[in-house]
Amino acid sequence: MESSVKKTRDKFQVLSPDGFTIERDKAYYRTFNEAVDAFLVWKERFRVQGYYSGNSGRITLDDLKDYCQFNII
Repeated sequence: MESSVKKTRDKFQVLSPDGFTIERDKAYYRTFNEAVDAFLVWKERFRVQGYYSGNSGRITLDDLKDYCQFNII
């Protein structure tokens, strides 16, 4: 008997502290590791200024991950 349940693969989304995806052209990642790698690249964009500046003020780069959302979609 064939199962009628369709297997789905989780997708992962990373949202900035302001609630936007961290990349304009990519809404999700296929693996959690890919999402983390994308976050690390995104975070490096702020290395020169030393912090992320958003709606809630300045966030140190060491704390930035705590303010982002890593969602399973």
